[in-house]
Amino acid sequence: MRNFFARIVAAAVIGITFSGCGSINATPISEINASPANFDGKEVLLHGIAKDPTRIPLFSMKTYVLKDDSGEITILTEGDLPKVNEEMSVRVKVANIAIINGESLGMTVTEVARR
Repeated sequence: MRNFFARIVAAAVIGITFSGCGSINATPISEINASPANFDGKEVLLHGIAKDPTRIPLFSMKTYVLKDDSGEITILTEGDLPKVNEEMSVRVKVANIAIINGESLGMTVTEVARR
């Protein structure tokens, strides 16, 4: 019984330790870029390095590029722009203006939450 309890505690500690690692469950950016229609209307977790922050005050628009080992993607945000080269995990919602014959037109990726 003690051995069983020790295994349960060890599993819980490992689970808690790795739950903070956003990159473990992150979707590779290349998967979204390759098939944006498959992600239409879905929320996914991304992990990477922020770069190219852009703010256009006239339109109240802010974007940044997130880069991982597989590629990069532009993310719209209403929050503060991340620092350049900041490593981050971000939950995003993927949307397409239209999908014609399975092909995406006008993909947008909007930040939902950031860690």
